Amino acid sequence: MIANIIIFTGIINLILGVVVISGARTAKGKLSFALFAFSTLAWSLADFFVYKTHSALSDKLAYSSAALIPTFLLFWIFDLEDQTRKRITRILIGSIGLLFILLPLINNLVITNIKPDSITGTTEEVGPLFIPYMVFFVLTYLVVLYKLVRYNLKSLGEEKNRYRTILIGFLLYGAGSILCGLILPVMGYEKFTNFDVSCSLIFVGFTTYAIVQYKWMNIKVVAFELLAIFIIGASLMEIFVADTPVQRVYKSIMFVVLTTLSIFMVKSVLTEVKRKEELEVANNKLEITNYRLEIANEEISKRKEQLQKMSDSLAKANDQLKRLDRAKSDFFARASHDLRTPIGAFKGYVSMIEEGSYGPVTAEQKAALGRAFSVAENMLIQVEDFLTASKLESGGMQYKFSKCKIEDICQQIVDTLYPKAKDMGLYLEYRKSAERLPAILIDGSRIRESISNLVDNALKYTKGGGVTLRLERGETSSFKAPPRDQSSKQSPAADWQSKDIVGPVVRITVTDTGIGIPKTEIPYLFSRFSRGKDTTRLNTGGTGLGLYICKGIIEANGGKIWVESEGEGKGSRFIVELPVKAPERYLIV
Repeated sequence: MIANIIIFTGIINLILGVVVISGARTAKGKLSFALFAFSTLAWSLADFFVYKTHSALSDKLAYSSAALIPTFLLFWIFDLEDQTRKRITRILIGSIGLLFILLPLINNLVITNIKPDSITGTTEEVGPLFIPYMVFFVLTYLVVLYKLVRYNLKSLGEEKNRYRTILIGFLLYGAGSILCGLILPVMGYEKFTNFDVSCSLIFVGFTTYAIVQYKWMNIKVVAFELLAIFIIGASLMEIFVADTPVQRVYKSIMFVVLTTLSIFMVKSVLTEVKRKEELEVANNKLEITNYRLEIANEEISKRKEQLQKMSDSLAKANDQLKRLDRAKSDFFARASHDLRTPIGAFKGYVSMIEEGSYGPVTAEQKAALGRAFSVAENMLIQVEDFLTASKLESGGMQYKFSKCKIEDICQQIVDTLYPKAKDMGLYLEYRKSAERLPAILIDGSRIRESISNLVDNALKYTKGGGVTLRLERGETSSFKAPPRDQSSKQSPAADWQSKDIVGPVVRITVTDTGIGIPKTEIPYLFSRFSRGKDTTRLNTGGTGLGLYICKGIIEANGGKIWVESEGEGKGSRFIVELPVKAPERYLIV
C-alpha cells in the first residue's frame, strides 16, 4: 500500500512537471519548477524500489535523489525574482546540490550499516556527514520560505494571491515532511517515515490551484494535457501493480497505445487552441485599432472644423487686407498724381523768377530761388517714387520691351553721374566687358533708372574712395538669395522671378568703398521704406523706396538683384543679372 502511494505521488508530480513545461509559456521559473516536480518523481521511484528490493543501493539512491528536491527548489525560488539571476549564484547552488547528491552514494558518509526492514524497507545508522546533509535541507526550506514571504509582501493583486497560495502550500509541505521524516521517527513511529514523499502532494496541490485560479498558465491547454497525462499515468501505474508477467506485457502495450493516442490528442488540441488564441488576439487588435481610428477620426473632424473656421476667418481677413492694400495704393497713386501738378507749377514759377521774367533778381535772391528749385525737384522725385511703388504693388506698372545694348545704358549712367562724383571728391570707374555683349530684351528706360539709382546710392553712402560699375557676361546665374517676399504685388512679368535664370546672363556689379551694410540689415534692404539703421547718420534723405523699386523693375525684366557686404566700413556690392535669352512667358508680356 505504501509503495503504491509513493509511486502515485511521483506520477502526479510528473504530470505537474509536464503541464508546467508546456502550459506555462510565459511564467517565470517554469523550467526549475518542472525540474523540482521531476525530482520528486525520482525520489518516489527510489523509495518504491527501497520497498521492493530492500537493498542498500536503493536506499542510497533514495537519499541521493532526495537531495535533488532542495537543489531545484533553490533554482526555482531565485528564478521568480525580476532581476536576472547572476551566474555565480547558479554555479554555487548547483555545486552545493551536486555535492549532497553524490555524498549518500559514498559508503558510510551519510548513512551506514544498512539492513532490510519489513516496515520501512531498510534501516540504517547515520554517518559522519548526516548532520550537514540535514542542515542543507533545513537551510533550503528556510531560504525558500523567506523568499516566498518577501515576494508575497512586495506583490499586488492577483500576483499577491498567487504567492500567498504557494506560500501556504509550502508551509504545509514543510510541516508534513518534518513531521513524517523527523519528529515521528524520533518518537518511535518509523512506519510513517516514507510518507514525507507524499507530503509534496500538498505543495503540488496548492501550486496547481494557484496556476488554475490566478491564470499563471494557459488553462485551456492544461486541461487537455492533464487528462492525457492522467491517462498515461494511470496506465503506467497499472504496469507496476500487475500480478503476472503476462499482465505486465499486456498493460505495457496498452500504455504505449494510450500514450501515442494522448500525444496526438494533445497536439490537435494545442493546434486548435493556438488558432483560436491567435484569432482572439487578432480580433482584440482589430477592435483596439478600430477604437483608435474612431477617436482619431473624431479628433480629425474636430481639427478639420477648427481649421475650416480659421481658414474662413483668414480668408475674410485676407480680403479685408487686400481691400485696405488697394485703397492704400489708390491713395498713394491719387495723392502722388495730385501732388505732381502743383509741384511742377511751383518749379516753373521759380525757374521763371530766377531767369528774370518778372523783373531783376539779385544774387542772393537767385541763390534762394535755386535752393527752392532743388527742394521742389526732390519733392517731385519722392512723389514719383510713391507713384512708381504704388504701380508696382497694384500690378499697374507698364513696360516697353525692346532690344537694348546694356553697354550703352551703363555708359550713359557713368557720363551723367561722373560730375557729381567729381564734386564729391570720389572716383567713378566704368569697367566694360572684355567681350562684346548681345542686345537683350528689356525696358531700357526702366533699367537705366534702376542702375542709375544704384550708382547714385553708392555715391551717397561713400565717404572716401569711389564707385566701380562693372559689366560682364556670365554663362550661368550666381544668384543665391532668400525666398521672395510674397507680400508685394508686381507685374505679371515678375511671376516667374522665384525661379532661377536659365542660360547665360549679363551681370552688372556696382561696387563702392562706402560704409558697408551690417549682415542683419541685408535681408530687409529691399523692403519698402527701408534704408538700414546706420545709414541715417549720413542725412541722405529719401523715401526708402529706391531699392524696393529697383528690385521690382529688375525682376519684372526677368532679372535678379542682390547685395553683398563684408560688414560695416567694408563697402558693398550690388549685383544685377539680366537673362540674355528671355523666357517664353516673359516674352508674352
